[in-house]
Amino acid sequence: MAYFGRSRDIDMFHNINKELLGQVIEQKVGYYQVILDETPPNMYGESLAKKYSGPVLLNCLLERGDITPITDEFGMDFERKLVVRFFQPHLITASVEPSVGDIILWNEDYYEVNNVNENQLVVGKDPLYAYTDANGVPDTGNSLSIILECFYVRPEKVGIRENRL
Repeated sequence: MAYFGRSRDIDMFHNINKELLGQVIEQKVGYYQVILDETPPNMYGESLAKKYSGPVLLNCLLERGDITPITDEFGMDFERKLVVRFFQPHLITASVEPSVGDIILWNEDYYEVNNVNENQLVVGKDPLYAYTDANGVPDTGNSLSIILECFYVRPEKVGIRENRL
């Protein structure tokens, strides 16, 4: 019988993370979700003209990559990677389900989501595979965060235009 990873421990982790992201770190990004119903695919199942909903302002933890210059036949450009860590209850509250192709706005730059990872589990227990101990108490665990790997995208390619008031 495990003594850690029960509901009281999970509640403590949730409270610490909420306070840390909301009142200490205070990093926010704008999150645009792709509207699949309004995005027409081409014959390959891809789309050049995506429709987005949002932005939704979300607290997060950012890991910024270095700006790397690129020179090709079209001239000078740059690339930058961004890793965004979201606290899962914040995403649930905002009704956001991250997926590949979504857009993140940070510091007036747009980043497209390239990969979605949800593998940070409390004491390694996956809530999708819950077991019970000898006393019948569920040993459920919990998932804390969702980690998105993103890359820089030019605003012209995204097609999102902010309206001035």
